[in-house]
Amino acid sequence: MEALKIKRRVRLKKPYLVVAWPGMGDVAFKAANYLVEYLKAEELASIEAEGFFYLTGSLVAAGILESAQLPESKFYFWKNKAGKNDLIIFLSNAQPDLSKADKYSQEILALAKKFQVETVVSFASMPQATDHTQDSRVWFAATDQKIKENLKKYDFSVLEDGQISGMNGLFLDMAKKAGLKGFCLLGDIPLYTIQIENPKASAAVLEALGRILNIEIDVRPLKEQALTMENEINKLLDFLKLGTPGQSGPIGEEEVELIKKTLSQLTKLPASVKEKIEKLFEESKSNIAKANELKAQLDKWNIYKEYEDRFLDLFRKNQDKGN
Repeated sequence: MEALKIKRRVRLKKPYLVVAWPGMGDVAFKAANYLVEYLKAEELASIEAEGFFYLTGSLVAAGILESAQLPESKFYFWKNKAGKNDLIIFLSNAQPDLSKADKYSQEILALAKKFQVETVVSFASMPQATDHTQDSRVWFAATDQKIKENLKKYDFSVLEDGQISGMNGLFLDMAKKAGLKGFCLLGDIPLYTIQIENPKASAAVLEALGRILNIEIDVRPLKEQALTMENEINKLLDFLKLGTPGQSGPIGEEEVELIKKTLSQLTKLPASVKEKIEKLFEESKSNIAKANELKAQLDKWNIYKEYEDRFLDLFRKNQDKGN
C-alpha cells in the first residue's frame, strides 16, 4: 500500500516546500501551523502513519483511557497570486521513528518531485543564553554557498557550526542529497524555556520567511501571545523564588500549577485538535452521546469555558427535538 495519498490535482508554479515537525519551544510546528491558517492553505496530500510512527503512551481524559491516535503528516498548498512562487507546506504533529526517517523522507521527496520543487525551507529553534524578554534573533543554515551568500543580505546570524536536531534538520540534509537546495531558519529561545511554546521565535522565523519570499505574513497575533507569555513567565519565575515581594512565604503548589496551566492556554490549538473538536460538535448534533467525547476533549485542552455556550446549546436543541 502506498503511503503517500494525493487528494488534490493542482498546478503550482515553482513551489517552495516548507516542512516542520515539533521540537524545542515548538518553534517550527507553531510557525508552519500558523502559516497554514494565515494563508488559508488547502490540504493537498497526506502520508499514512503506519510504518513510520509508533504509539508512545495512552491519553487519559476525566479518568478514562482514550484510544491512542497515530500522528498526522499532511501537505497543504497555497497559490501566490502576487508572486512567482507558490508554497507547499508539510506539517507533522510528531517526529517519526528516526530509524524509518529515510523512507519517510522519501515519501515527502516523492511529492516534492511530482510538483517540481527545487527549494526546501525548514524551521527550528536555537537555544541560547538569552532572556525571555529579548527579541528572538533569526539564524540560518544553507545547503550551499550561493544560498548562504544570498541570505547574508538579510542580516540574519549564520549558524557556522553546530547541529539541527530531529527531522527539522535531518530532512534538509536528505533533500540536499536528493539534489534539492534549501535553508533552515532558526529562532533563538532562552535555554530555560525549551519546554514552553515560544510564539516570539515562531513569529521571528515567519517574518524572516516573508522577507526572503516577498510574502506578507501578519504575525501580530503571535507577538500578542508572546507578550502575554512573557508576563506569565515573569510571574512564574517570581513565584518559584523562595520568597517574593508582598508574600510572607513561598507561593503554594496550586498557584504554581495555575500559572503553568495559564501558559498552556495562551497558545492556539493545533489545527488537528480544532478539526477534531469541530467534527465532534457536528456529530453531537445528531448523536448526543458524542457529547461525552467532546466534553473530554474540551477538558483535556482546558478550553471548556471558551466553548461552554455552544456545548450547552447541544443539549437545549436536543430537548427541543424531544418536545
